Parts: sequence; structure tokens; C-alpha cells
Amino acid sequence: MYNSSSITQFLLMESGDTRELQLLHFWLFLGTYLAALLTNGLIIITIAWDQHLHTPMYFFLLNLSLLDLGCISTTLPKSMASSLWNTRAISYIGCAAQLFLFVFCLSAEYFLLTVMAYDRYVAICKPLHYGTLLGSRACVHMAAAAWGTGFLNALLHTANTFSLPLCKGNAVQQFFCEIPQILKLSCSDAYLREFRLLMFSATVYLGCFVFIVVSYVQIFRAVLRIPSEQGRHKAFSMCLPHLTVVSLFLISLIFSHLKPLSFSSPSLDLVVSVLYSVVPPAVNPLIYSMRNKELQDAVWRLVTGCLPEATKCPCSSTYDT
Repeated sequence: MYNSSSITQFLLMESGDTRELQLLHFWLFLGTYLAALLTNGLIIITIAWDQHLHTPMYFFLLNLSLLDLGCISTTLPKSMASSLWNTRAISYIGCAAQLFLFVFCLSAEYFLLTVMAYDRYVAICKPLHYGTLLGSRACVHMAAAAWGTGFLNALLHTANTFSLPLCKGNAVQQFFCEIPQILKLSCSDAYLREFRLLMFSATVYLGCFVFIVVSYVQIFRAVLRIPSEQGRHKAFSMCLPHLTVVSLFLISLIFSHLKPLSFSSPSLDLVVSVLYSVVPPAVNPLIYSMRNKELQDAVWRLVTGCLPEATKCPCSSTYDT
């Protein structure tokens, strides 16, 4: 029988039964982590360096890359170290910090994706009011609201989760500390408080999702009214990457937290958690850059050392410093 005060560490899920599987786990995660660091870092540096990209859309994209780096850096380094050194232990404080940082980055990213949907809606449906509705101050306030809401959400969930009495051991059946796995260790009559908080958060997330859906309904209606095929193609190329990222993020996250218990198994939980915690930060830069020629050209100028042209686009002054 355990209680919260007697637990000084948690035991994460083993990465493999054999040393070969542990090393395979290490190299796969290392490759994914380095790819995420390279691509997200390249986007951050490019947007900050190139004056042509100092617009609201790229400002939000820079924030998204920062959150992606934070999200993947919270989970993978510890998991890689555990595989390399063949250890499962993580301290109680370390587990709480990991859960807080992960929920913070994940929540802030979702709220930021909602803000980005609004940015695309204004750009396509109200282009004449774009500079007014999305000025520098408004964009900074919206980004700060996304970060601040994510911080508050993470603080509430972390404090509430680790205040529950833990009566079922200290073995976390996941490669990082996450709320559903910690709740499985709590006393049967104590987890309802955190469950109610999760339902409240789910309601907020659902409201953001409805906002995103309504925004894209209006966007697609406006795009279909564009007379030129080239104009429609350009509008779709601006929106489809964001819609792809939102869909991947939501589907994996909802399935992870709301799937029936009959579908739960350690292997399935591991796959689903990788889908929402590792895959999006690694593929988001690729999704956004594959269809964005402006960003590709800016990255090429940065890599080759060519300075941007002195002439700025009309809206580049929005984020000039």
C-alpha cells in the first residue's frame, strides 16, 4: 500500500525487454528529436532574421515552433536517457515538472492554433481590415493570451493531480509523466476531482474546436467565391497546412484521453501518446514549409547567406523592431 508522502520517485515504462530494443528506442527518438530541433530552430531563426516574414502569420508560426520545441524537449531527452542508461526512475519533483511543462506547451499550442485560425479567417474573409484587426499590439496580446492560458491550465492540472492520494504504486505505464497515467495510481474515490477539471478543460477545448470549424467554414465559402483558379490555390495553400496540423493534434489527443477502457493497453497507449506528443512537433515545420514558397525562399536565403532585399512588403512593418 502506497501513499503520496511515501513516494519519492516514479518508474516509467521500460523501452524494451532487451538491450537491443532499448538502443533502437534511443536512436529512433534521437533522430526524431534532432530533426525537430533542426527544422523548428531553422523556422525560428529564419522568421526572426528575414524582414519580409515580419507579418502576423509568421509571428504566430514562430510562436508555434517555440512551443513545439518546448513540448518535445520535455519528454524525449528523459526517455532517451532512460533507454541509454537502462533506468526507469524519475524523481517525484521531476515527474511533476515534466507533467507541468508538457501540459503547458500542449495547451498553449492548441490555443495558439485557435488564434491562427482567426488569423487565416481575417486574411481571407476580411482582407481590407487585416491591418486593423491584426496589428502588432493585437497579435502580441493574442499570443500572450495563448501562453498565459496554457500556463494557468498546466498549473491547475499539475497541482490538482499531485494533490491526489496515490494508493496503487509508482509505476507509470508511459514513457513520460502524463495525467491519465498518474490518475491510474490514485485512490478509486479520489480521482473524480481531477476528472471534473479535465471535463472543464475539455469543454474549453471543444469551444476552441467549434471556433476553428466555424472559421474554416467561412474561409472555404470565401475561397470558393474567388474567380481565379490561381487565387483559390493560393488561399487553400495558406489554410490546408494549418488545418492538417489541427486535425492531427486533436484526433490523437482526443483518442488518448477519451478512448474506452476496453481499448486501453500499454502498447496502444504508447503509440497514441507518440502521435500527439512527438509527431506534431517533428512534422509541423514540414507541413508548413512544403506548401509555403515564401518561407522556403527565406530559408534558402538564410542558408546561402544572401541578405533579404531592402524593399519590404507592405505589412512587414507590423513586427519591425
